Amino acid sequence: MKPKRWIDKANVAIEGIIYSVKTQRHMRYHLVAALGVLLVGLSVNISRTDFILLSMAIVLVLVTEMLNTALEVAVDMIAEEYHPKAKIAKDIAAGVVLVASICALILAYLILYPAIREAWERGICKLPKAPHDVIAFVSLAVVVITVVFLKAVLGKGDPLRGGMPSGHAAVSFSIWITTIYLSGSLPIIVLTFILAAMVSWSRWSSGVHQPQEVAVGALLGAGVTLVLLQLFR
Repeated sequence: MKPKRWIDKANVAIEGIIYSVKTQRHMRYHLVAALGVLLVGLSVNISRTDFILLSMAIVLVLVTEMLNTALEVAVDMIAEEYHPKAKIAKDIAAGVVLVASICALILAYLILYPAIREAWERGICKLPKAPHDVIAFVSLAVVVITVVFLKAVLGKGDPLRGGMPSGHAAVSFSIWITTIYLSGSLPIIVLTFILAAMVSWSRWSSGVHQPQEVAVGALLGAGVTLVLLQLFR
């Protein structure tokens, strides 16, 4: 049955993402590589433009990998037995992922290698400062990727309903920690904390999540964001 509510459509979309992470080894490799690239980019303080280019390359690789997975499932459903044209379709889809991955790898090398060499020359142990908003978005990406990994590995609950950890709690508390550093305004900090607490409470009180799932999500979101902001701010 085709979902009608936007929340159901989002749930179905996230189910697809988690399915690809859970079933496709290369998708997990790509996510780990994305985490590494983003964290290295922070460590060597690349420019905002370079971060944008790397983010676009990461998205391109992830999108092509998911499209490859979708095509493989569709082909397997139509052609239950071996067929040469089914093999060609799968090979082409895999080739698209390979081209995107090679291009992303070349781009990462061109951006990161000079920055890493410069960081090594000035002393790699001294972490550079990075803009707070860049750190905030990288932190949020790390939190989301970690939540997807955990939900895919544990395989409990729907993406937006149940399961360990609570993604809503993780994202809301990550945003709260970010406001502490970006705004510096006590009223805003208090209000965003109340909002994060309300979001987390709603997941618990409605029976969507267990208390420990909400707590782990909140700690994950706040902890990752706090560590990255402390390291690179």
